[in-house]
Amino acid sequence: MQPKTPRYAATRLTPPITLLSRQSGSGEPISADPYPSKAELLGCLPSDLTKFHPLKAWGSLAMSVGLSLLAYGVGTQIPLTLNASLLWIVYAVVTGTVAMGCWVIAHECGHNAFHPNRRLETCVGFLLHSVLLVPYFSWVRSHAVHHAHCNHLEGGETHVPPRDSSTSGRITEKLKAQLGPKLFGSLSLINHLLLGWPLYLFLGATGGEDYGSPTSHFWNGEPFANGQRALFPKSFRGLMIRSNLGLLVMLLALVFAAMQTSAVRVICVYGLPYLVINFWLATYTWLQHTDITIPHFSNEQWSWTKGALQTVDRPYGPVLNFLHHGIGSTHVCHHVNSRIPHYNAWRGTDLLRRRYPDLVRYDSTPIHQALWRIASRCGAVSRNPTDGAFYF
Repeated sequence: MQPKTPRYAATRLTPPITLLSRQSGSGEPISADPYPSKAELLGCLPSDLTKFHPLKAWGSLAMSVGLSLLAYGVGTQIPLTLNASLLWIVYAVVTGTVAMGCWVIAHECGHNAFHPNRRLETCVGFLLHSVLLVPYFSWVRSHAVHHAHCNHLEGGETHVPPRDSSTSGRITEKLKAQLGPKLFGSLSLINHLLLGWPLYLFLGATGGEDYGSPTSHFWNGEPFANGQRALFPKSFRGLMIRSNLGLLVMLLALVFAAMQTSAVRVICVYGLPYLVINFWLATYTWLQHTDITIPHFSNEQWSWTKGALQTVDRPYGPVLNFLHHGIGSTHVCHHVNSRIPHYNAWRGTDLLRRRYPDLVRYDSTPIHQALWRIASRCGAVSRNPTDGAFYF
């Protein structure tokens, strides 16, 4: 079982940090940037944190895959009747929650944080993500961009909010004002937790401004290559096709299963947990990088350190931390050094919080309350004249 959150961790989301805090003799503000350099931030995490422990790595994989197979096996025995509707709902929640652990292991493979043998690691990640209908190599590329430009309005990737001066930002803020917090929050939850992942894969929803719109994880030619810089360069086409082939094989396997049983059986056994997996994926990523006090930066203000330290650790509890390998409770450490395996990220989180207690974010708000706060209050971002950053 994973360690509990240290007692000294912050119990609320860190408030905005004023970057212009003192004045020169002429009355002009002088930058008093509290953020460490990239070298300083990386330096507080010892190199032994990136060492692999094969038993822990393979044990985590075996646990997630084993529990997932067991859960999916139960689904093949549930009757396809209306009387079993409640049972199907319970099955979907449990199976999707368990299978999310496989998603996280594939995520570690994409960061070279699972095994020292890169070829073996790639095979594990590709297989797991293909089974979950994730285009592995394309996702590895876009996710690397996300890590390299976290909370960067122009160069960021995933959960990049619109500026209030943009067309989408004006539309979002208008809807927010007209619909009110309850209806706007409800629609936002549906949009992010149900539709967000497929919209991101197919159209690049919530991608950075520089990559244009739309972008696609399945093709990097027209009409998707229209930004100032390419999210997926032309040289990436071969890996993108490999990702697509993995998905095609999985889709054919599902079609074959439907022919052997029924389409309804496949939809219930595979499709229902798939929606729950996507729910957890969107919940984690949304809550890791979004809240009312988290700044986003444009080119003038952004730095790698600033971006990495806007990530938020949250209290998912011992069960979810066990099943999902602590992905939501050690995410700040993951952004500081993404090659640290999940079983070492707890120690890394402890070190970061001790070294930078005022910068490492932890929000103790219960997950459902944090979700509603973000859904109902976060629309477009506007520039704060004090520090130049953008806030909801």
